[in-house]
Amino acid sequence: MDYIIVLEFMVIIACLLAGARYGGYGLGLISGLGLLVFAFVFHLAPGKPPVDVLLTIMAVIGCASVLQTAGGLNVMMRIAERILRRNPKYVTLLAPITTWSLTVMCGTGHVVYTMFPIIYDIAIKEGVRPERPMAAASVASQMGICASPVSVAVVSMVAILSKSTHPVSLLQLLSISIPATFCGVIVAALWSLKRGKDLENDPAFQAKIQDPAQKNYIYGESTTLLDKVFPKEAYWSAWIFFAAIGVVVLLGAFPELRPVFGAVGKAKPLSMNIAIQIMMLSAGAIILMVCCKGKIQEITNGTVFKAGMVAVISIFGVAWMADTFFEAHFELLKATLAGVVATKPWTYAIVLFIVSKFVNSQAAAVAAMAPLGVSLGVDPLIMVAFFSASYGYFILPTYASDLACIGFDRSGTTRIGKFIINHSFIIPGLIGVGTGCAVGYLLVKLIY
Repeated sequence: MDYIIVLEFMVIIACLLAGARYGGYGLGLISGLGLLVFAFVFHLAPGKPPVDVLLTIMAVIGCASVLQTAGGLNVMMRIAERILRRNPKYVTLLAPITTWSLTVMCGTGHVVYTMFPIIYDIAIKEGVRPERPMAAASVASQMGICASPVSVAVVSMVAILSKSTHPVSLLQLLSISIPATFCGVIVAALWSLKRGKDLENDPAFQAKIQDPAQKNYIYGESTTLLDKVFPKEAYWSAWIFFAAIGVVVLLGAFPELRPVFGAVGKAKPLSMNIAIQIMMLSAGAIILMVCCKGKIQEITNGTVFKAGMVAVISIFGVAWMADTFFEAHFELLKATLAGVVATKPWTYAIVLFIVSKFVNSQAAAVAAMAPLGVSLGVDPLIMVAFFSASYGYFILPTYASDLACIGFDRSGTTRIGKFIINHSFIIPGLIGVGTGCAVGYLLVKLIY
């Protein structure tokens, strides 16, 4: 019997490895092959797909996609650029703080792509080694996902923990994840201040700029959003989006604000999953009607919509496949792992960290591992404390934002090393995640 469980587990690993080669969309589809093998070969009853999580994600994506089409994201990024250009000497510190903040506000790390050329331009003109702010900014943009009230990973975590014996509210989660991830970003940025050689002392860089063509390519023309003129609807869409986020946070902080349903004595307030879905769909509808006139056809072509739909497919397949395996062997897994996880909760963080690299997604890692943690009786607050560990896909420089960062650094200082693993993101990532987990654990012990 044991060898059958090992074979089934190897099916999961094979699907994750094969899916990673094709990106998030392929990961979700190939997980369907894992389900096929489980059901028809091993005769395991299919588990339950995470419907509540998927519906919440789609509502958030719907709103954020309309916001991007209306120009609201560009408004936020121009404000961020203005802050950076006013303080160019501190770009290594301010760039990661800016990208983290944009992700927190928008719920997606994909906003960082527009910021990379701006960060590069400020750094190279100031004589700062571009690797310093750019690598830290890439890591920070992904860490912000765990601190955003409208990110896929956060809404997934809230939905999953709402079914535990000790539910964790959205406000409780954010009260830990926001300071924890921010501290991780700050420590990674501080380490980056002196990383690598200064440009004037870097022989490889100095050799490059001896060639006039290379020098012109490296210093090039400035990229900026400051000279762009946005319509008033772009500003309206940003305010509508922020208002919706504010309402979501208030509803999470004060359950009495939510309507109550059910028979007398059994009445319960509206669940936060439903509340988030309603608020995001409503905000998206208002932005659509007020701010997107003549642009409706562009919504599904935006990067936010495309990335969000990829996340939906990925989570759908991965979470369903994982749930099938875990449900079939729950009693055995509980007897084997419950004691270890209860006495050494950091083992949950390590597993979450490794799985996130396999699936290249914080949300998919949470959807795959958080239900197991709940089933094994892991304290939900401990799971929140180690939420930062869901970002482990920087281990290998294969994620889109990291590759984009390397591409935008025309100086060549942000790079993949000779041994692959010694790339520009590995140390800032380890510092950021490690600090985030440590601060999260400390905050949980101090506050709760």
